[in-house]
Amino acid sequence: MDMKQVFVPRVKLNSGHENSFIGMGTAPSLPPLNELVATFVGAIEAGYRHFDTAAAYGSEEALGLAVAEAVQRGLIMSRNEVFITSKLWCTKTRHDLVLPALKRSLATLGMDYLDLYLIHWLVTTKKGNDKEIRFANEEVIPFDMRGIWEAMEECHRLGLAKSIGVCNFSCTKLSQLLHHATIPPAVNQELCTWKYLTIEEEGNQQSNNGNRCSSNNSRQQTGQWK
Repeated sequence: MDMKQVFVPRVKLNSGHENSFIGMGTAPSLPPLNELVATFVGAIEAGYRHFDTAAAYGSEEALGLAVAEAVQRGLIMSRNEVFITSKLWCTKTRHDLVLPALKRSLATLGMDYLDLYLIHWLVTTKKGNDKEIRFANEEVIPFDMRGIWEAMEECHRLGLAKSIGVCNFSCTKLSQLLHHATIPPAVNQELCTWKYLTIEEEGNQQSNNGNRCSSNNSRQQTGQWK
């Protein structure tokens, strides 16, 4: 069946890399592995080139298999034609655990690099089940923003993550991060409303921080974690 081609806008991140405004999320609950692989292959065939996964979602393996199958079938020429985002889970938000966690995600995906690696939540929890999305308040321990971001920057310098960023940071938290960051976050992915707003669009409410964040191409939606 012929499918009409549709132009999908792209945005250039502060890392110099481009990303599609439209992507496919892969959060739970998920079907069995073979069904999930087929779903991702079908999405690639339909034209999707941006996929959002995470260590906590349990979808990295299926996505990696789907990309490999899409290359084998000639749907795409190489892995380089897709933009893959994954995320660092709360049990790994410690300076010494960031790089090993990224390497584990890459091994699960069967890839050499991520296009974008994000801190999933502004939270550090005690070591536990990496697949458990919910956690109790007593499991939360202090979040070392500076140390964690330094480790994220190292992932970028090693070429394992072309761009790095955060999720669910308010402009207040972004300002704290930017105060000591050598590499500013390329993206701030917001969960609550399932969309991105530029800092300029939010600027009427948080103009001072917004202007600073905007200069670094961060994306922010007002919400929690102020």
